[in-house]
Amino acid sequence: MLPLNPDTWSLTLSLVIFALCAAAIGVFGTWITKVVDQLADRTGVGEAVAGALLLGAATSLSGAVLSVTAAWNGHPELAVGNALGGIAVQTLFLAVADFFHRQANLEHAAASAANMMQNALLISLLALILLAPGLPETTVWGVHPVTPVLLALYVYGIGMVRGARQHPMWRPADTRTTKPDTPDDTEAMPSLGQLWLRFLGLMAVLGFAGWLLEPAATRIADGAGLELSVVGVLLTAIATSLPELVTSIAAVRRGALTLAIGGIIGGNAFDTLFTAASDIAYRDGSIYHAIPPTLITWLTLTILMCGVLMMGLVRRQERGLAGIGFESVGIIGLYALGVVLMLTGGS
Repeated sequence: MLPLNPDTWSLTLSLVIFALCAAAIGVFGTWITKVVDQLADRTGVGEAVAGALLLGAATSLSGAVLSVTAAWNGHPELAVGNALGGIAVQTLFLAVADFFHRQANLEHAAASAANMMQNALLISLLALILLAPGLPETTVWGVHPVTPVLLALYVYGIGMVRGARQHPMWRPADTRTTKPDTPDDTEAMPSLGQLWLRFLGLMAVLGFAGWLLEPAATRIADGAGLELSVVGVLLTAIATSLPELVTSIAAVRRGALTLAIGGIIGGNAFDTLFTAASDIAYRDGSIYHAIPPTLITWLTLTILMCGVLMMGLVRRQERGLAGIGFESVGIIGLYALGVVLMLTGGS
């Protein structure tokens, strides 16, 4: 039985708890992919919207719980580092998933107006977070004015994503390798009620794992002498993002290509709300103004990664280097640069 006080956890116990939570997130995050794919068909909202609202929220829940808990406990570097690191590594996972689709580059086969709109929304949300530290450090009830703007922009943007799917003003050209979002046979699926119960149950497990990860990560940082921002970006962000890696690969193998891209980009857009929720939980002022310079650099690189992805979605290169698109190569390179800068302190 776990000691109730995390301050008594040894480094070894913290590492074991961290590994077990990461494994649970990976396993249960995989199971939730099929449930969300079936909910997308059952409800008729489509894979792009289901990826943004359901898969993105569900697979991001453990990370959200971790960031909010860290902010509440006075660890803004871990809270923001986990959020921003998760967005970067999940964008990297798209490049990894690209290796598993051999017919053509992933962004070519799964091009859609909804995913383009989601990526534009993500860039806008990240730019707003980047802007916040340069604004006055004024708060109302401990909350910076950027936080409600961030929440409102997300809600407005999701409405635009749904509109882009239902009434697109332009459509990508179909090619022999294009994989459209076509519903599966709903007759063979569980009932809508059963799907929702499974979805909520899996979300509860992911949330609990995220709650346990926060004290484990803090103890690892203390025991190993690491900065919390480094732990957030390179450890907890990857651990809480494992569902996105597993689910994106699983979705590609299932042929749900729009869900694969929509789940990652939609999850990334949802992950920006970690920062907003963390600002509400953080009681020592504006969390945006507690972001260290290394995380500002990481945020800038993440926006650049999203821009490269956007160019790939527009260009729709069918074949590229090593069987993946040019933007996948660029994203891998930018993420590697970010890791180097994080570990060297930008020097």
